[in-house]
Amino acid sequence: MNEQINSGSRPPRDFILHPVGVIHNRITDPFLVAGKDGLTMRESHAAMVERVRRTDTEVSEIVIRGDLEGILDGIDEYSNLVILYWAHAVPGERRSLTRVHPMGRKDLPEVGIFSTCSPARPNPVLTTVVRLVRIRDNVLEVTGLDAIDGSPVIDIKPYVSEFYPREGVRIPAWMEQIQSDISL
Repeated sequence: MNEQINSGSRPPRDFILHPVGVIHNRITDPFLVAGKDGLTMRESHAAMVERVRRTDTEVSEIVIRGDLEGILDGIDEYSNLVILYWAHAVPGERRSLTRVHPMGRKDLPEVGIFSTCSPARPNPVLTTVVRLVRIRDNVLEVTGLDAIDGSPVIDIKPYVSEFYPREGVRIPAWMEQIQSDISL
């Protein structure tokens, strides 16, 4: 099934995104690495789980570009934010994966990359919900950010729970297993 998008006008083949900021924290390496044969965890499963748990309490800074004065006005009234960022540490040649074992775990079924939260995507745009701790000038201090240091921030949106479905949401058993393993 190779249909073209037919919306009256053709979408742009390429376009340019300009980062609105950059992430600074103590995470220097991604725990999941894309290779020609799929995904591999850089550390043990136990170390990965501990790392994910640490992000819930460790403060990361999101430094917003200085030329965007006023862009953060009112954001301090929200407890949580949705951060969209670019997985800049994924080399271009590693963005061609179409199927992977989630988290690089061979005990989980191989699925299409869009069924996962993997950074190895054609466009490595990642998203996460963070807790806003405080704002200092053009710096957001947040917890729960799993991005590595230096990741460009593409956009920030307020998290409004009513915008997201709460009933009738389903996820595959393998994703439930990953969530269960992390929350132990």
